[in-house]
Amino acid sequence: MRPFRFIHTGDIHLDSPLKGLSGQQGAAAERIRTATRIAFDNLVSQAVEDEVDFVVIAGDLYDGDWRDYQTGLFFAKQMGRLAQANIPVFVLHGNHDAESQITRRLTLPANVSVFSARKAETFQLQHLNVAVHGHSFRQRDVTDNLVPAYPPPIAGCFNIGVLHTGLGGMHGHANYAPCAIEDLVNKGYDYWALGHVHRAAILHERPHVVFCGNLQGRHIRECGPKGASLVSVEDGQVEGISPLHVDCVRWIHLPVPVDLCRTSADAIDLVRQAIAATAEREAEGRLLACRIELTGRTGLHGELLASTEHVLAEVRAAALGLGEEIAWIERLVIATASPEGAASRKDALGDLQRIMESAGGDAELQARLALDLGDLVRKLPHDVRAESDDAVLKAAIDGNVAGSITHAGAYLSARIAAEKA
Repeated sequence: MRPFRFIHTGDIHLDSPLKGLSGQQGAAAERIRTATRIAFDNLVSQAVEDEVDFVVIAGDLYDGDWRDYQTGLFFAKQMGRLAQANIPVFVLHGNHDAESQITRRLTLPANVSVFSARKAETFQLQHLNVAVHGHSFRQRDVTDNLVPAYPPPIAGCFNIGVLHTGLGGMHGHANYAPCAIEDLVNKGYDYWALGHVHRAAILHERPHVVFCGNLQGRHIRECGPKGASLVSVEDGQVEGISPLHVDCVRWIHLPVPVDLCRTSADAIDLVRQAIAATAEREAEGRLLACRIELTGRTGLHGELLASTEHVLAEVRAAALGLGEEIAWIERLVIATASPEGAASRKDALGDLQRIMESAGGDAELQARLALDLGDLVRKLPHDVRAESDDAVLKAAIDGNVAGSITHAGAYLSARIAAEKA
């Protein structure tokens, strides 16, 4: 068996709408809007440059039904580039691009093989002695273990299993096509190319069980480098798995302690320094999409809360001052607190703080608020419940009524103090 190399990718989510772009303009915002396409274009360029032998896509090529045919045309164009380089592609559809989810279709170049959604299917590359087995999703919610129905390994071949699976609900992902790692290890294949979990991981070696992660981070919960896996095989054994970082936008959560700041201008300077240092250390030439979180106990707490919109504008201006495509600010989170001893003040603000603190231990008040907050939380959209970083709202979503009272009291006191200043 001669040596060969292949790319294992998945969770590309072509043309997926990235969050936080409402009202945003400029080169950085445009790059984020087109990030999934740029990342996939980068991947195809890498495949051609490295002269890989084939490419495996382990599900969620698309984010859902196409808005129009442009998504399909873009993919067909990229497959044409691989066809010109004589690189076969094996595509499995997962929960987002299941057969029932996609209503528009286009004929793809002959180098593309798509796994059936009716039953597990095998494609062979005779010149490499490679067999690739897979089963696409027929509908979005696949709750059965698909592994037992995969074909047995073909003797004399390097056998690759392609599967879109939650593998028990890893990292909070929905547990589609559930299975145990023992099911995969005992199947007799040499490599399992897994998709669905967006964090790259090698779960087992000999045989290799691998999540390649998603190709491009799309929101703040997908931080750090993103891409695909380049797999090298010699003498029928995996000799190496290298990450291919093809992302064009890199998400990062950036806490900035402002305990020692005396003015809001001091805080903005710290933010600017933190962005610049992070871009130099971690961006690798990519645009940083940043969530800035101001932390620490500071006398600026009230001022920051009272002028959040202005502070956000200053933070964005600081980022733009470093260069238009260095960093883009997705969100500013004010997670500061008043200095210790704020409740001991001998004035109305101190009285208010003490009242709110005592209310946090009032069981009757908590019971009444729990009913009202519960009704409110149930009416919130799923995205708001899942992604809220507002301390008061998050405490309410988590059912922490005492915490909601405490955070609301602190916010109210800070706003009043800022307006009195």
